Amino acid sequence: MKPLLVVVDMQIDFISGALGTKEAEKIVPAVIQRIREFPGDVVYTRDTHGTDYLSTQEGKHLPVVHCISGTAGWEIHPDVLQAGYGKTVQIIDKPTFGSQALCRFAETENYDAIELIGLCTDICVISNALCLKAALWETPIGVRPSCCAGVTPESHNNALSALQMCQIDLLGDEK
Repeated sequence: MKPLLVVVDMQIDFISGALGTKEAEKIVPAVIQRIREFPGDVVYTRDTHGTDYLSTQEGKHLPVVHCISGTAGWEIHPDVLQAGYGKTVQIIDKPTFGSQALCRFAETENYDAIELIGLCTDICVISNALCLKAALWETPIGVRPSCCAGVTPESHNNALSALQMCQIDLLGDEK
């Protein structure tokens, strides 16, 4: 068995920074625990923007400067990053919600199961889960709701419903 854990955008700006929420702060311990106990490889995605963010399409729709490459807010939460020490770890910077580089990496490495955790359930978690499902349609893909948070609790729950409709498994007891 060769499983992959994808830790989506557990960055300072999404936890306690520009776009942080109390729900995001609340999942940090569960995310750390899941990374530590996961029996396979770990990929961290990192939302990555330039100083021109506000002039981009995303910046026009979400005019909140965040995850600017090289800033403190762009960094993965240090405890979350440290939880992966001793494992095979990859960091993938992504300029948009879903990562084609993540899909190529997962295809190349031939993982036989993929689990996603992180932020935000309703934007980047769902986007990456669906990208992976499109690229690896026969690979079991799941999302662990207790290790995810959305922009709002309602949008988190809506995303979980959409994931289930697209045959992404919800993992754990909290379904």
